Amino acid sequence: MRISLLLLFFTSLAIFSCQKEDKAQTIVEKAIAYHGGSAYDQVDLEFDFRDKHYIVQKNGGDFRYERIQTDSTGAEIRDILTNAEAYRTIDGQRQTVPDTTMDKYKYSVNSVAYFLLLPAPLRDPAVQKEYVGEVTIKGKTYDKVKVFFNEEGGGKDHDDVFVYYFDKENGSMDYLSYLYYTDETGMRFREAYNPQRVGGLLVQDYINFAPTDSTLAVTDENLLSLDRLYEEGQLKELSRIENKNFKTGKN
Repeated sequence: MRISLLLLFFTSLAIFSCQKEDKAQTIVEKAIAYHGGSAYDQVDLEFDFRDKHYIVQKNGGDFRYERIQTDSTGAEIRDILTNAEAYRTIDGQRQTVPDTTMDKYKYSVNSVAYFLLLPAPLRDPAVQKEYVGEVTIKGKTYDKVKVFFNEEGGGKDHDDVFVYYFDKENGSMDYLSYLYYTDETGMRFREAYNPQRVGGLLVQDYINFAPTDSTLAVTDENLLSLDRLYEEGQLKELSRIENKNFKTGKN
């Protein structure tokens, strides 16, 4: 009898878990359709972020991301990341860069492209999704989806955990929060603003918030509570993530 009850319990738990994952996937697909849909298959965008210029190109499963800057001597530095490799050039000449340093460049370039292309990266095979319920923010109802990553294919920051907030009516991704362990540890909450359509994609800027309580432990439970702290005014603005001067490859 005990074995039968345990089997029933674990079977029910597995079914419930699959249902939450399926619901999360449905919500994400709705959001991707709203933010650009098939436009994510062919991307060719240029823009400025802070003091650097970026090129983000995708053709099906192939991608090429570039970060372009000028050093104090006027030399042009390009950090280039593709499916196959990552490398740096200075005035067009390929450089020999230590792996540990190149890894930092790769992470930085990929991070900018990742946030720009959200929510499309949530289709990546390494992404695991879980529906965690509904929440009301500024009078709107949002579906709340927790995202974590498989170690294989999840990159150096595979331990990071994200929570995305999708407008229940149209699927718009208006907020996100995340917990990170890469280089340092912390939690952030982002509010999207300045949405604009560029090359068929909805791109957004973000206000970056952190808890005012610096002693708040970095845990999944506290990550899930950041929307409540935001509503209660217990988050402080740290920075703004603003991408400017967009143009498409067709311009």
